[in-house]
Amino acid sequence: MSDAMALLWLPLCISVVLVCIHTALGLHVLRRNIIFVDLALAQIAALGATVAFMLGHAVNSSGSYVYSLLFTLVAAMVLASTRGWSGRIPQEALIGVIYVVAAAAAFLLVEKAPQGTEHIKQVLTGNILTAGLDELIVVAPVYAVIGAALWFARARLARPGGGVAGWWWDFFFYACFGVVVTSSVALAGVLLVFVFLIVPAAVGVLYADGARQLLIGWVVGVAASVAGLALSYAWDLPTGSTMVCAFGATLALAGALRPVLRGGQTLLRAMIAVRMVLAGVLVVSGVWLLAMPRADQP
Repeated sequence: MSDAMALLWLPLCISVVLVCIHTALGLHVLRRNIIFVDLALAQIAALGATVAFMLGHAVNSSGSYVYSLLFTLVAAMVLASTRGWSGRIPQEALIGVIYVVAAAAAFLLVEKAPQGTEHIKQVLTGNILTAGLDELIVVAPVYAVIGAALWFARARLARPGGGVAGWWWDFFFYACFGVVVTSSVALAGVLLVFVFLIVPAAVGVLYADGARQLLIGWVVGVAASVAGLALSYAWDLPTGSTMVCAFGATLALAGALRPVLRGGQTLLRAMIAVRMVLAGVLVVSGVWLLAMPRADQP
C-alpha cells in the first residue's frame, strides 16, 4: 500500500487540479453546446507540440509549450471570429473540421520522423505518472487565476452579445480555454483532458442545478480519478487509457441511476444517487488496489 501511495500521490494531486479547472470549463462548454471544442483545441495544441518536435525541441520543453500555446491562441481567434456563422453553419461543425485537419496535419508531419509514432501516442494518451511536482507548481496558480476570471465573468460569458464586445468575450473564453488545454495536454494527453472536461460536468448537470453542478462534478471527477489510478496500478495498465475508461464507466453508471430521480423529492434522490456512484467507485477501486497484485509480483 505504501508503494502505491508513493507512486500515485502526485498523479492524484495533478488529477484533482485538472478536475477542478476542467469541470468549470466543461459547464461553460455544455451551456454553449460546443462539446468537442476541447478535443479540437487539444489537438491544435498537440499539432503545435508536433511542429516543435520536428524542429528539434524536446517533448514538454518550454519551446514545445510556446509552440502549442501560439497554435491554440490562433485557433481561439478563429473560433471567436466564426461565431456569427452559427445562423447557417453550427459552430460544432467548424470545431470538428479543426480537429480533423489538426490531427491529419500532425500525422503528416511525423510520417517520416524517427519515433514519430511514439510521439503521437504520447500526445494522445499522455502519461500522467511521469508529470513532475515542478510542473504542478507552475500550472496550479495559472489554473487558479483562470478559474477566478471565468467565475467573475460567468454572466458575460453566458451572453457575450454581438459586435466587437461580443467577439472579445468569445476570444477571452477560448483563450482561457486554450491556455488551460495547452498545459493540460502536456500533463495528461488529449484523451484524458477531454474526459476531465466533459464527464464531471455532465454528471453535475444530470443531478443538480446552479452551483451544485460544479460541486458534484468536482467530487465525481476526483472519485473517477482515484478509481482509474487504482485500477492502472493493480492491473499494471497504461494509466491514461485506464483513467479514460474509468471516467466513461462513471458517466455510464451515473446515467443508469438517473431514472431514480423521476418522481418526487428530486434533490434528495439526486444526492442519494450521487453518493451511491461515489461509494461504488471508491469501494471497488479500494478493493482492487489492496487485493490485486502487480503483474511483476508472484
